[in-house]
Amino acid sequence: MQENPHHLVMGVLTDYLTGETVPDTHDERFRQKIARHLVQVCGYEKNQIESRKQVIIKTGKKTARLWMDFLVSTGDKTGMMIRYAPGSLVTRRLPNLALSRLVYPYQIPVVVTCNGEDAEVINGVTGKVTGQGFDAIPDRQTLMALDIAASFPKVSQAFHDKASRIAFACEVDGACPCDTDVCILD
Repeated sequence: MQENPHHLVMGVLTDYLTGETVPDTHDERFRQKIARHLVQVCGYEKNQIESRKQVIIKTGKKTARLWMDFLVSTGDKTGMMIRYAPGSLVTRRLPNLALSRLVYPYQIPVVVTCNGEDAEVINGVTGKVTGQGFDAIPDRQTLMALDIAASFPKVSQAFHDKASRIAFACEVDGACPCDTDVCILD
């Protein structure tokens, strides 16, 4: 991930999950807070959490690259996606739900939007809000108990195409021009 020119960089810090050195920004400090919460409070092993996963989204002739903040594994599949974004959680519901349908060929069942101070948990299959606050983020035992048949439905091509258009409109077309976390590829 590149440095983002519209963020105040206060030096560097060590990523809690990977041990890598990353730019120290306000946003990165919130991401680190989320990572520590997942391990120290929710009980996940660091190796169950993939951070900064690159995802390519396409719609029509447009292609862009986005980054998923955290993907939490339940074994063979990713059971939870967590996206950090400052500000309102409500405005992130639709694009995050759409993105949860684009990362893999199946629906990620738990979608969490977090602004560093608050969190909103959404059932990826139904789109309904199921919890509010950091304490609502499912712990390891809860996520591991998901019914694989019911919780990880395949995303149809039509649903994938709709999700791609939503994600592109909200996350790419609506992005700040200096945001290097979003990259238009063609």
